[in-house]
Amino acid sequence: MGLSFLVAATGLTGVVRDYLFDQRMHEDSLLTEKAASSAAVVFDSADAEEISGMLAENAKMMDGRLLLIDADGKVQYDTEREMSGHRLELEEVLQVLTGGAAEAYGTHTPAETGEDRLRGGETGYLAYSVHEMNNGSGRIGALLFVSRIQGLMDSLNTVQIQLTGVFAVIAAASLVLALFLSQILTKPITDLSRTMRKMGKGDLSVRVPVRGSGELRELAENYNTMATQLERLDKTRNQFVSNASHELKTPLTTMKIMLETVMYQPDMPEELKQEFMQDMNHEIDRLTGIVTDLLTLTKMDSERGEMKKEPVNMSALTQEVLRLLTPAAEKRGQRLSGEVEPGLQMTGDRARLNQILYNLTDNAIKYTPDGGEIRVSLREEEDCLVWRVADNGVGIPEEDQEHIFERFYRVDKARSRETGGTGLGLSIVKQLVSMHDGEITVSSEPGKGSEFKVVFPQEGEAE
Repeated sequence: MGLSFLVAATGLTGVVRDYLFDQRMHEDSLLTEKAASSAAVVFDSADAEEISGMLAENAKMMDGRLLLIDADGKVQYDTEREMSGHRLELEEVLQVLTGGAAEAYGTHTPAETGEDRLRGGETGYLAYSVHEMNNGSGRIGALLFVSRIQGLMDSLNTVQIQLTGVFAVIAAASLVLALFLSQILTKPITDLSRTMRKMGKGDLSVRVPVRGSGELRELAENYNTMATQLERLDKTRNQFVSNASHELKTPLTTMKIMLETVMYQPDMPEELKQEFMQDMNHEIDRLTGIVTDLLTLTKMDSERGEMKKEPVNMSALTQEVLRLLTPAAEKRGQRLSGEVEPGLQMTGDRARLNQILYNLTDNAIKYTPDGGEIRVSLREEEDCLVWRVADNGVGIPEEDQEHIFERFYRVDKARSRETGGTGLGLSIVKQLVSMHDGEITVSSEPGKGSEFKVVFPQEGEAE
């Protein structure tokens, strides 16, 4: 029981220590960043006396020592005038000047060696906070803030001693009360550990009871959130594998039946045999389309950050897609029209942007009856580029609209297969839009048509 209280006291001390250190680091970093911003403004233009006065005023306000270091690591100004002209090899300074970090923070004990002159006679603990100085054109140096944290360490030691004394008194005073309290403290952790073991064995449905308050409650809530996401991802993966297996199996089964019919009926009429061959060819094309779309999705998942970004003339791209798909629309007696604002441009991957509009327009042509109308527009709206692809086709029921971007989801499975759809086109479109930090939505009414709206944040200006 005494050991339990000792562990609790030690753990609480650690929590307090971490919290106080984080608070101190955050405060020192903010003060250093503010001082660095002020110093960067006047570093090149102000005279030495003005900079020295500004640093001295900031150091007094921050209750510490400030050293202004140029890009080569040489101290240009020191509020205590001891390190001016010397080169610093501190790890925190090197992280900022040569490691690419914008800021660095570290604590140093009295026994540590290094730049002892920075101690300025101090024998206690010191904290070093370094922040880059940037004048807008690039990094021109760094500002080092040296602060005393011996008082903080003394406070932590005092807290630890007091907690140790309290644990001894409580353990000796009441065994029953101590046991009760230990149960309260350890039960949430025990529940979490038990739940983690179950999840490790494959049961993703288990959850941790949320009790108490503070860090343990937050941990339980965060764990349950993580478990829910893992369970959802696992179900999505299983559903995806099931759907992919079904979609791949269907054309294979159809081709097998047709092939066996041809094999076991040698006297089959040539016209019927030719029809079977054409049907098998159609199934092969559909199978190839499914595999191609699956490979496309896999490639996008693995190369999400590898887009070839460049300025893209969206107006010209939209006109190009309209020109390419006009023959397909005319073949079905449809009217494909475009309303495109000229000179609109954004930064993105041109091939993937082309694929977004091409897939949406091609879908509209496929699912609009012969003689229908498809309207494509590109406009600038509230600092965003907006594509709209609208048709007067069969429309999408409201209960299906929230699922149409899921992989292999089809509103009308029979009609989708007739048109050669794989159920992956809109999933690809949504992922491509997401890769460009855009958003795609759909509004539709059965019997009146659908409109897909793609919104991109505009990163380029019109040519």
